[in-house]
Amino acid sequence: MSNSHPRRALVSVSDKTGLDGFVKGLAELGFEFISTGGTRRYLQEQGVNVIDISEYTGFPEIMDGRVKTLHPKVHGAILGRPDLAGDAAAIEEFEIVPFELVVCNLYPFEETIAKQNVSLSEAIEQIDIGGPSMVRSAAKNHAYVGIVTSQTQYSRVLDALQSGPLTPEFRLELSAAAFEMTACYDRAVSNYMSSVVPDSESTRFSQQISINLVRRDQLRYGENPHQSAAFYVEKQPRAASVAQAEQLNGKELSYNNYLDLDAALQIAGDFDKPAAVVIKHTNPCGCATADSLVEAFDKAYAGDPVSAFGSIISFNRPLDKATAEKLCEPNRFIEAIIAPDYDPEAFELLITKPKWKKNVRLMKCPMMDAPVVASLDYRRVSGGLLVQEKDELRDDPNDWKVVTSREPDSREMNDLAFGWIVCKHVKSNAIVLAKDEMLLGAGAGQMSRLDSSYIAAYKAGERSQGAVVASDAFFPFRDGVDEAAKAGVTAIIQPGGSVRDEEVITACNEHGIAMIFTGRRHFKH
Repeated sequence: MSNSHPRRALVSVSDKTGLDGFVKGLAELGFEFISTGGTRRYLQEQGVNVIDISEYTGFPEIMDGRVKTLHPKVHGAILGRPDLAGDAAAIEEFEIVPFELVVCNLYPFEETIAKQNVSLSEAIEQIDIGGPSMVRSAAKNHAYVGIVTSQTQYSRVLDALQSGPLTPEFRLELSAAAFEMTACYDRAVSNYMSSVVPDSESTRFSQQISINLVRRDQLRYGENPHQSAAFYVEKQPRAASVAQAEQLNGKELSYNNYLDLDAALQIAGDFDKPAAVVIKHTNPCGCATADSLVEAFDKAYAGDPVSAFGSIISFNRPLDKATAEKLCEPNRFIEAIIAPDYDPEAFELLITKPKWKKNVRLMKCPMMDAPVVASLDYRRVSGGLLVQEKDELRDDPNDWKVVTSREPDSREMNDLAFGWIVCKHVKSNAIVLAKDEMLLGAGAGQMSRLDSSYIAAYKAGERSQGAVVASDAFFPFRDGVDEAAKAGVTAIIQPGGSVRDEEVITACNEHGIAMIFTGRRHFKH
């Protein structure tokens, strides 16, 4: 940049967090500022001298501010290369003053579309045009211009400028961040516009898909120590999510912790009564509901106390003192707890009483409400991505059908409804044994449904007498029913739909077992 020009920064931001101190710091370094409508007024209110962009360009803002920065004197000041003869001549001829810095962030498009009942016209007005143009221009010309797009960069930029102009390496870093910001912004606009196209297959699954995620944490490692890992979150994650959970105590979260906490949160949120869930390797090894949280925890932990060692535990009610006292009993080791909140006495107990007090991760997160429309689920495969609607919409018991000669009694019906919820969250092939709204044994992830039945019955032991069975998919043969009868099972809930349904129904009638067909499968691979 020629020494004949003043140090000048173009400032045009939607999010003004931290801007006051940053600009005043630049002013102390001799910068003068050109700015647009809202930003200009804000800086003037802070006592900063600002040149209005219309004064610089000689052209007014028009169309309610839609057109203000799309002008040759603006983009010439950003894209100009003063050490090239042709550019220097244009700068001189058209009285362009090159910008040393461009400070710009964009209209809050994602925040706008995240609001309930936002209209298409409201969303359209938050699609920034001039901002991305200026950012991309400055990022392209990073050899001459520093592009500042985030308040997180303000202090580093000020510190760097204390020693003179920004280094080429720092300008390159800022440029990369700027292009990432505009790419994410464009992806958000594209995804939204695809979603509002009427009567089109793109309404749910568009021809192309982009996902905007921001790195939250660099993790110590992945599933195993030899794998590196990081945690990325959505720009606007819903409140009831692991991405929004607040950590109140304990060691940093690991890759596997995040997976288990997510599973724990989803299961607990599926119950209306006070519930406790014990998770190991994303599967529930204990789960129960009751009239009180402490009773629910007692039942859940008793489901499989051996597997519960080193587990993740979730609750769908604020954790109270009575439940905390149970958690702190000797010979229990808990990796993490997630709950909507913690009573002060309960929190104090958990961080002072047990041996694992300093290490236990205490997470605060509201429970998920039952969604009206299922969100999307993404799973990476080699060379691609599978996308589906999440299996999170609740089943309606009114759609269930009793197919045996004996109907379940009221106790069995409660247990069947409970077992069906738990079963949805167990890896398939999934078999769940439950009684008195308590998980007694689960067979998860087996290649044979019969093997899952054996495991569930083994875990339940003698407690299986009078229990119910939930199966995430149909029984392909009667052998599963025969094994359930040997364990003392009195009722079964399953989707139905096998070519051998009649054979399975006959087996239930022979054993006096009541059976319900739900008409809906819940595989979880």
